[in-house]
Amino acid sequence: MDSSALVAQGASVRAAARRLAQASDATRRAVLRRVASQLDERRAALLAVNEREVLIYADDGAGLDRLVLNDARVTGMVEALREIADATDPLYESVDHDVRPNGLRVERVRVPLGVIGVVYENRPNVTSDVAGLCVRSGNAAFLRGSSSAIESNRFIVALWREALVAEGLPADAVAMVEDPSHEAAIAFMQLSGVLDCLIPRGGPRLIGAMREYARVPYVLDGDGNCHIYVDESARLDQALAIVDNAKTSRPGVCNAVETVLVHRDIAATFLPRLARRLAGVELRVDDRAGAILPDARRATEDDFAREFLDLILAVKVVDSLDEAIEHVARYGTGHSEAILTEDAANAEAWVHRVDAAAVLVNASTRFIDGGELGLGGEVGISTQKLHARGPMGLRELTCLKWVVRGEGQVR
Repeated sequence: MDSSALVAQGASVRAAARRLAQASDATRRAVLRRVASQLDERRAALLAVNEREVLIYADDGAGLDRLVLNDARVTGMVEALREIADATDPLYESVDHDVRPNGLRVERVRVPLGVIGVVYENRPNVTSDVAGLCVRSGNAAFLRGSSSAIESNRFIVALWREALVAEGLPADAVAMVEDPSHEAAIAFMQLSGVLDCLIPRGGPRLIGAMREYARVPYVLDGDGNCHIYVDESARLDQALAIVDNAKTSRPGVCNAVETVLVHRDIAATFLPRLARRLAGVELRVDDRAGAILPDARRATEDDFAREFLDLILAVKVVDSLDEAIEHVARYGTGHSEAILTEDAANAEAWVHRVDAAAVLVNASTRFIDGGELGLGGEVGISTQKLHARGPMGLRELTCLKWVVRGEGQVR
């Protein structure tokens, strides 16, 4: 696709966004429910398409895991769309209102952003989730996936376009860039007359390209170098289960834990139990942890700064809550940070002092996910502070409009 064709497609998507923004709540709900039904009914065909892409995928590990669709993941996509369809309409929700001394009635209401552009790698489930959140919130979804998932993405996007037309809306309210080249990705990031917000879902290279080339506002779905601090008062059986879940349930995702910090008073007891519990995980330990686990690999400075996205876990022994918080401040990426403790004061200190999109007390970092937090889904997890932070659901895909009603007042 040359740049002129991309601009022309973008113009069609923008025109579709204006129509979608005026669609009724009932119509937008109906589109999501129709797609959910079609995904459910046609899952065998989708899984066959995806299986062909998986067989020719050249990598393994986190990339492969993100590419794969299976019966459970398709069911998750279906359920997410139905949950989003059932959610309260975010549009024209009144955020605040006032009556001025001169009688003017003023309020702020939620309205769509317009056209949401998403650049992502693998993850065909993102195609459905993002389209669902965008359409439900009155935004057009303009998607640029990777070549490895292009057939799966085409299949899913076709379902959306059919459903939109069936409900009297323009098909281009959900569109995808067919050209998977690097040049097309850069051109997409520069569609300043089309995109109102750009969201990357990928690794450091994609984030770096976004910072370098984007000419439209973007929200960074950044790295997830997530930590768990095991306080001296933690319940050790509970801590073992939480760390195990946070590391091994799905290591290739951004809310998986990458570093565990352990208070010195419990390290000698806890670390051998952790090593046995995580027998399939490579532990990379600092010197103090290494004195307790002499067979473990020594961690480097880079290990504490990395998002492994693999069955690898950095481990450090700390002297205090303060040292744990300082470590998170130095190495964390602002995603999700957890404390395991029975000390209420330490829990509150963690909540108030740790600077991250999400903080947790006695729970796995894996809960920082739009579906788990009741959003139905997410277009990404923002690790920046403007305009959204954390999982981005329906309300995060809106902006505010001032509405002023008067009776002839002049200034």
